[in-house]
Amino acid sequence: MVKQNKHIEEYLIPGKHVHLVGIGGVSMRPLGLVLKGMGMLVTGSDMNASVSTDELISKGIVVSIGHRAENITGADCIIRTAAAHNDNPEIAAARACGIPVFERAQAWGQIMKSYKNAICISGTHGKTTTTSMVTHIMMEAQCDPTVMIGGYLPLLHAGHRVGHGDTIILESCEYCDSFLNFYPTLAVILNIEEDHLDYFKDLQDIEKSFHKFAEISSHGILANGDDANTVDAMRGLNYVTFGLREHNTVHVANIADDYRSYDVICDGEYYCHLNLGVVGRHNAINALAAAGTAWMLGISGDVAARGLASFHGAGRRMEFKGKFNGADIYDDYAHHPGELAATFDTIKTMGYKRVIVAFQPHTYTRTYALFDDFVKQLKKPDQVILAEIYAARERNTVGISSADLAVKIPGSVYCETLPEVTAWLRANAREGDVILTVGAGDIYRAGEALL
Repeated sequence: MVKQNKHIEEYLIPGKHVHLVGIGGVSMRPLGLVLKGMGMLVTGSDMNASVSTDELISKGIVVSIGHRAENITGADCIIRTAAAHNDNPEIAAARACGIPVFERAQAWGQIMKSYKNAICISGTHGKTTTTSMVTHIMMEAQCDPTVMIGGYLPLLHAGHRVGHGDTIILESCEYCDSFLNFYPTLAVILNIEEDHLDYFKDLQDIEKSFHKFAEISSHGILANGDDANTVDAMRGLNYVTFGLREHNTVHVANIADDYRSYDVICDGEYYCHLNLGVVGRHNAINALAAAGTAWMLGISGDVAARGLASFHGAGRRMEFKGKFNGADIYDDYAHHPGELAATFDTIKTMGYKRVIVAFQPHTYTRTYALFDDFVKQLKKPDQVILAEIYAARERNTVGISSADLAVKIPGSVYCETLPEVTAWLRANAREGDVILTVGAGDIYRAGEALL
């Protein structure tokens, strides 16, 4: 998949007609807007009409609802979302006609070549939050950046921004080696754990991918020096380390017990003092990575501190949704055992009488591969409600269900449907509770239904 076609640059030029399959997607929508801004004729298609497709239409992009061969008429090239396979009618028609088909990541890679600063933020966890934090800093620095985030950022009222400055900031995912299509000037590696084992063979295979990603960065690498897997992956490379411990080039001093306040030290000198609007050790580390990024780009510590002080979370990252029957309802995107651990540790510091977690595992292969780790983490809350696994891109070839997790977690409740989850929460929520809907699928709907 990586750089399969060396000629994408011949097609992403003013006047060419590009058709985007799955144009309403979180990464495809900003891609369409950026390509239009470059002077290209952009059309697209998506399975369903949405706020995303409405926005694109309002900006002068022709969007077809439903995938049909005739939608690609006149296109010079096709760019597809990862969910569009070769049996998609538009992809099949393009291949039959000899129209080149490119991956979304290849297009973003080509686009970032034209920016002086291409900041690519990677890692198993924390990508969306850290990309959002860096965006806050760059907006405070008046860099007018182009941004692509895999979530919603209130500052942008979206998950993307099309700017006119010389900086592009991208959340960079390792799945299917997608980020190896990118051309970062600064590669940020937050952490590395086992994940996406439907594509990668094992942890060593994942570390190799991150090593390659760091290797292609043209001007710098910022990597977590406290994370053993990241240090392993960076072996042989020249990079700047960040982390809470003092051995790192970018580290903290005078950190508060709640992790919300600390000094940032860069290469032995005071850089700035941070007062964060988000909680948790993991967010202190994310903010440190964002501050380190700013320092490496020559941005003043005062600007970095102001930018980070204005950040109060991205959508679906410990997002407060409201109250029901005296209980506070939060929603979080955590879908890996490491992310669950960070979320549960944060909730523990917030002083609730009872922690109720409604968890929806994401993909069968992840649930199967990390089963014991999920059980270990899901034993921590006072009460766990398990929704059925969210399939996403998969079919259940391993024969696993959330009911299997429920067997191993004492007192847990298995619900086959989201309305059942909502019904349980409605019947049991009380004053002093915190209710957390957790997962990368549509579990948030179970909490929102209460409100």
